[in-house]
Amino acid sequence: MVEIRIYVEGGGDGQKTKNTFRIGMSQFLQRLTGRSVICVVCGSRNDACRNFKNALKSHPDAINLLLVDSEGLVNTLTIDPNADPEEKDRVMGLSARQHLINRDPWEGYLSGIDEHDIHLMVQFMESWLIADIDTLAQIYGQGFNKTAIPRNNNVEEIPKDTIESALNRATERTQKGRYQKIYHAAKILEIIDVSIVRKKAPYCDRLFRRITDS
Repeated sequence: MVEIRIYVEGGGDGQKTKNTFRIGMSQFLQRLTGRSVICVVCGSRNDACRNFKNALKSHPDAINLLLVDSEGLVNTLTIDPNADPEEKDRVMGLSARQHLINRDPWEGYLSGIDEHDIHLMVQFMESWLIADIDTLAQIYGQGFNKTAIPRNNNVEEIPKDTIESALNRATERTQKGRYQKIYHAAKILEIIDVSIVRKKAPYCDRLFRRITDS
């Protein structure tokens, strides 16, 4: 079976925090897929892109995937509603690549890269976390304000600033305290319902299909 390696933005600068994030993200990505995934936590988005590009040469026999925050709404190219899933994934991949080239810019890194290997957390990883509000409430316990979390069947449409503010308001009166990415995110990833996140985050669902179909 072909090795799958995912180069992920996040985890901070320290080895301890990167390892904690790697465990949480690995468990999240391996659920429902039946595939073992090597999750390479890279810290900054620039390092993730650079390490992904280097991996294409250092691990040529593996499936190497890039996973970074979009940091904003992705203007997806028009998709034919009658197109098959593979074609829809291809168009989303082209949109993801163009989004990153325009934003960062990474044209020198991503031009010519297979669009099926470029993936986004839209608009950032916390978008995945708020998709499963009930599990968030269970994790934070007493004092969690469920009504502060915006309800949208497509969490990728919710602006990053709105989600950050909502998480702060929802968690500030809990025993765990206000949401802090470096301390809380990995543990939440280990527990949240992947099927719910996939239903509410199309680009996340696309990543899981890439893993499953490889």
